[in-house]
Amino acid sequence: MTGTLVADPSSTLAGRRVHVKVPATSANLGPGFDTLGLALAQYDELDVAVADTPGVHVEVHGVGAGEVPLDESHLVVRSIAHAFARAGVPLPGLSLVAHNTIPHGRGLGSSGAAIVAGVVAAKGLLDGVVEFTSDELLELATELEGHPDNVAPALFGGLTIAWVTPDGPRHKKLIVHRGVSPLVLVPEHEMSTALARSLQPESVPHEDAVFNVSRSALLIAALIQSPELLFQATEDKLHQHYRAGAMPETDRLIRELRSAGHPAVVSGAGPSILVLASDPSERADAIARAEAVADTAWQALPLAVDFLGATVQPA
Repeated sequence: MTGTLVADPSSTLAGRRVHVKVPATSANLGPGFDTLGLALAQYDELDVAVADTPGVHVEVHGVGAGEVPLDESHLVVRSIAHAFARAGVPLPGLSLVAHNTIPHGRGLGSSGAAIVAGVVAAKGLLDGVVEFTSDELLELATELEGHPDNVAPALFGGLTIAWVTPDGPRHKKLIVHRGVSPLVLVPEHEMSTALARSLQPESVPHEDAVFNVSRSALLIAALIQSPELLFQATEDKLHQHYRAGAMPETDRLIRELRSAGHPAVVSGAGPSILVLASDPSERADAIARAEAVADTAWQALPLAVDFLGATVQPA
């Protein structure tokens, strides 16, 4: 973090307001466990203002209204506070109004989006006082999320490869081929990320690890250059079948879709399904097959890839 810290930063911040927009994300993408992530054009938008009085005022509209806390424990507020603390600036009073559309507990990176919204809002509020680099924003977000695969695409957009070094998390952003047409199928029920991760074994067979290395490399080529390879590239032996018993409806529909040749995978920790279709007609067929599954109602979200990532501007 760089910048000149004034003697009384609260006087500089008085009256500042920012508008933040953060995309949904889908992590793993099949074989790229804890490494690959994709930003999707479904957004949470927030207005954050420095208040005249101490304390926090939170309003939530849309997804999460009446469910998430409206005080200092709200995840966006905690993330703002984390960034301010790292910058060495006392947290001022805040007013936050959130308009959410990213489903919660469905494997679309809602917690990662909230964390990214907070650190990006802090960046905007502290503009000219303390400056955050891209690596510092990723580090702050990863400290709160625990792993960078969701927060990296939420921050930077597109397809991201994320990894961790002794000096902190790093990322590489790639531009997705225009022929890739993502479809997300969202069920009514939620899935605990903690539960999903607890089902993952500490070690896997050597041949399964080699299998996933090859498919992860192929998936990057398929997403940026050769969409016709997406079906083979989304094969996985590292995590999805271990979690299948905890979300049988998801497993059943993925099997149905893949038997028809669709590159379907669990989105993040689930239970949503991501279909990386290569044309709109393929999306239409996948939607029809989801509608034919009688035991679960699936909301179909045909989404574009988001190429910008999180944005912040004065409000």
